[in-house]
Amino acid sequence: MAETPVRSVCVFCGSRTGTRAEYREAASKLGAALAKRGLTLVYGGASVGLMGAVADAVIANGGKAVGVLPHFMDAKELAHPRLTELHRVDSMHSRKALMAERADAFLALPGGFGTLDELFEIITWAQLGLHRKPMGLLDVDGFFQPLLALVNRMVEAGFVPEAQGMPFAVNPSPDALLDRLLAGPTMPLTSKWLKDGQQT
Repeated sequence: MAETPVRSVCVFCGSRTGTRAEYREAASKLGAALAKRGLTLVYGGASVGLMGAVADAVIANGGKAVGVLPHFMDAKELAHPRLTELHRVDSMHSRKALMAERADAFLALPGGFGTLDELFEIITWAQLGLHRKPMGLLDVDGFFQPLLALVNRMVEAGFVPEAQGMPFAVNPSPDALLDRLLAGPTMPLTSKWLKDGQQT
């Protein structure tokens, strides 16, 4: 599968701002960095939480922001009013599929269950060879360290191939993380369906 030049980055993150000011600050810095590099933001389309902070910073710095929001969220008035594009879809499944289609790379900020759901689905798709797009974690204040420990545990327990034990780039700096994502895929091609030790 051919690699795609990175022109857009899908950001998964919380619809809340969290308990630490560092989370919102990191979201704003990331948004500014995306805009300054000419990278289009693709995200869940909301105006609240870290999602809103990233989009606000992209827009404030002259960048493009593409949102994807399910219709059932209309009643909650969550849609960001100043996006370059806002796509309304019928379900959460459709939302994730369209965000994946529109993005050339994926990046997660701190968030809750929804953020992890989006992140692990896109990692699973990479493991199955459905895409060759880079993936990253913006590790603000060590937020993702427990998750990385769990991933290591899955490798040790034999549920994840060792070669795929670090499927994403990890960095607390938005610029350093974007540099890595622009360099190409972060998960090596292997196949879980082959015998142990074989790779494609």
